[in-house]
Amino acid sequence: MRRRLLLAATLAAPALVRPAFAQTGGSARPIRLVVPFPPGGTVDLLGRLAARELEAGLGQPVVVDNRAGAGGMIGSDNVAKSPPDGLHLVVSNIASHGVGAAVNRTMPYDPLRDFTHIGLIAAVPTALGVARDGKYETLAQFLAAARVSAGAVKVGSSGNGTTGHAKTEMLSRMAGVELLHVPYRGAAPAVLDVLAGQTDGVMAAVADIGRNDKLRLLAITSAERAIRWPSVPTFAELQFPGLVANNWFGLSGPAGMDPAVAARINAALVRGLNTPAMAERLADLGTRPNQMSAADYTALVASELPRWAQIVREANIRVD
Repeated sequence: MRRRLLLAATLAAPALVRPAFAQTGGSARPIRLVVPFPPGGTVDLLGRLAARELEAGLGQPVVVDNRAGAGGMIGSDNVAKSPPDGLHLVVSNIASHGVGAAVNRTMPYDPLRDFTHIGLIAAVPTALGVARDGKYETLAQFLAAARVSAGAVKVGSSGNGTTGHAKTEMLSRMAGVELLHVPYRGAAPAVLDVLAGQTDGVMAAVADIGRNDKLRLLAITSAERAIRWPSVPTFAELQFPGLVANNWFGLSGPAGMDPAVAARINAALVRGLNTPAMAERLADLGTRPNQMSAADYTALVASELPRWAQIVREANIRVD
C-alpha cells in the first residue's frame, strides 16, 4: 500500500504543475481526465498512469480531475454530459459502469448509451483473504465451515453494493453455501476485523490485501495466477471457473465522439500500457497489460452489465 501511495503521489505532482498548453504535437488544448474516486486509490493510480501515457502518445497535456462520490457516478455523469470533443474523458470502471448500474435503481446515465468506450487500462483481480494464524488454510476448508451452518462464516468487504460484496455472493451461489456478508467503509477496517477474529475473511482487491503478511490469500479471481502472488491459486483452478471476475478500469468519453478521435486515444493508451515499465507497475496491482480496441472494451462493458445485474437480483443486494 505504501508503494502504491508513493507512486500515486509521484504521478500526481506532474499533473498539477504541468503547463496548460505544453505539447510536442497534436492539439494545444488539454484533455481533462476525470477520476471518479478520491486520490490515492487504485482508480486514481491507474488514471494517472493512463494520463501520463496519453500525454506522451498524443502530444498534448492531460489534467487529472478527481470528482469522487456516489460510487463513481458523480464524476462519470459529469463526463457523460460534457461535449464529445475528445477533451473530456473518465476512468470508467466496474463500480460506475457495472455493479453500480445494477445496485442503484436510479442512475443519472446509461453506462452504454451515454458513453463512447475507448479502451481498457487494466483488469485487477480480487482475492479472498483470511488470518494467516487462523483455522483456514485452503478454500475447501473455508467453504466446508460454511456448509456446517448457514451464515456462520462471515466475509467482509468495503461496503454494500461493492464488487467485493457482489463477488462474495457469487462465491456463495457457486459453492452452494451461505456466506454472511459484513460491509465496512473500505478494505482496511474489514482486514482489521479479520485479524481480530471478528470476521472470517475479506474479499478485496489483491493489491489492497496481498502484501499484508498477517493475511493468507485463499484464491484470486483472475484467469491466471498473479505475477507477484504466484502461490495463490485462482478460483478457476479450485473448480469455480465462473468466478473469473476482475475489477476493470478503462477510458471512456461522452457518447457521440468521433470514432477517429477515439481510435487515436486508444492507440496512445495501448502503446503506453504495453511497455516493460508499465508491465512492472501493473504487476504490482496483480495484473498484466491488456490490449483492447474501442469495440472490444465496449463489448466488455456490455457483457458485464447483465452479469452483475443477475447477481444483484438473486442476492437482493441493495444500497442503504
